[in-house]
Amino acid sequence: MSRKLSRKVAARSGRCAAFSRWIFLALLAAPACSQTTFYDLRLQMVAEIEREVRDTREYTGRAALDDAVIAAIAQVPRQEFVPLAQRHLSYLNQPLAIGAGQTISQPYIVALMTDLANVKATSIVLEIGTGSGYQAAILAEIVEHVYTIEIIESLGRQASNTLARLGYENVTVEIGDGYRGMPQFAPFDAIIVTAAPDHVPEPLIQQLRSGGRLVIPVGPAGAVQSLQVLQKDAAGRIDRTDMIPVRFVPFTRDN
Repeated sequence: MSRKLSRKVAARSGRCAAFSRWIFLALLAAPACSQTTFYDLRLQMVAEIEREVRDTREYTGRAALDDAVIAAIAQVPRQEFVPLAQRHLSYLNQPLAIGAGQTISQPYIVALMTDLANVKATSIVLEIGTGSGYQAAILAEIVEHVYTIEIIESLGRQASNTLARLGYENVTVEIGDGYRGMPQFAPFDAIIVTAAPDHVPEPLIQQLRSGGRLVIPVGPAGAVQSLQVLQKDAAGRIDRTDMIPVRFVPFTRDN
């Protein structure tokens, strides 16, 4: 049984609109001088993500990501979601350790998974594996509400505090075993899983709304896994597509 945190956290009062391109966002929302370095690095990271998306279009079928996804990546301060000692690495396009044997995912992968989930402003989304809260923040810039669950209590509480401090009010963080999902808030328009099980948890499929998408890495721990997109049709049938090879931390269960 999940133990709900005393505080719900999440998004800013104004959610991320779909700008024509991320550079337009940069011109409209230049940050304070003290944040300029991180902001410039963030825009450079966005440009690198867009290049990688083009380079992998043969596998993903995407030459570009949705404008709302790019705008969210350009908006969220990734340095706030990594340990202080690694903040100078925040805008490298690579995963970083966040403690407890977990990582914050590569920004390209965060952007791609968000795009593959096909979310919109009215979407209700479930995330399995809160980690430091970065993926939840990206989603919260776009969607109506994010429910996210983390099995490691220290990480979940820290993510909750970070999201609250940054003003996200449309994210609900819980501590518990993500394999069971969050049925009390189902159905979900999209589910994103940020750790790799060796099979797709059936409860997550059951909690997916008709027409919804489940984006999940599947495969053995410590080996190359497959990033899969599962879509449920009106009859409850599941269409499964393998996108790209990935390497995620293992999916952790309660003993």
